[in-house]
Amino acid sequence: MFIQTEDTPNPQSMKFMPGQAVLGAGKMGLDFPAQETAKTSPLAQALFDVDGVNGIFLGADFVTVTKDATVEWDHIKPAVLGAIADFLTAGIPILAEGVQSDLLTAGSLDEYQGEDRDIVEQIIELIDTRVRPAVAQDGGDIIFHKFVPGDGIVFLTMHGACAGCPSSTLTLKSGIENLLKHYIPEVTSVEAVM
Repeated sequence: MFIQTEDTPNPQSMKFMPGQAVLGAGKMGLDFPAQETAKTSPLAQALFDVDGVNGIFLGADFVTVTKDATVEWDHIKPAVLGAIADFLTAGIPILAEGVQSDLLTAGSLDEYQGEDRDIVEQIIELIDTRVRPAVAQDGGDIIFHKFVPGDGIVFLTMHGACAGCPSSTLTLKSGIENLLKHYIPEVTSVEAVM
């Protein structure tokens, strides 16, 4: 199995692309920021067994691995590649039985009514069509969390390589905030949820 790798804007994260579906198209990614959060994914558990791995993000067709800053990629990259290849070649399910990636915690439209609901639908549409594909290219994901009507604040959750990226604040404020404000005048600012 040939697995391509790409550096991400976050020097501690690397994107691994096995040339096949990981979670599959149309699914939200799953973020495992620590080993104890990986119980729902045998693949994430296997990757956390590699010394120096601090976080895992599973995307539609990629895996982003975040390492400890004290470890060099040259030291752990072969082990990560081996773990992914062994896992996918064996045909073991990526997620534990009964777990669905599209159930990732995201903001719900149910709490919004009337005009506020229309605004939130527009926000989600822009994020899903314009922001998420670009962020996925960098090995991460961004999910709508909530909108505060009246204040105009949009809260987003960043995952994968984006969660700890030094340029994530610039991306959030200069890129995403400007995009949303341009198309949706009710939006006044964008904030990250940690």
